[in-house]
Amino acid sequence: MAAEVKGPAAYFPSIEKKYGRPIAEWKELIRTSPLAKHMELVNWLKSEHGLGHGHANALVAHTLAEDAGN
Repeated sequence: MAAEVKGPAAYFPSIEKKYGRPIAEWKELIRTSPLAKHMELVNWLKSEHGLGHGHANALVAHTLAEDAGN
């Protein structure tokens, strides 16, 4: 039995299904954005790409943590 995915990554299947883009694509958008702060990125994903707050927050949190080596 596969281990249950927890934290921000738990949102990934529903993000891919709802918005039609793979997670790697969302992470690349976040990483290439001129913005750097968590909430700036969340608000940008919401306004420019139509993501809901929870989905945007999960993507940003996971991407920034990954880039910080956490």
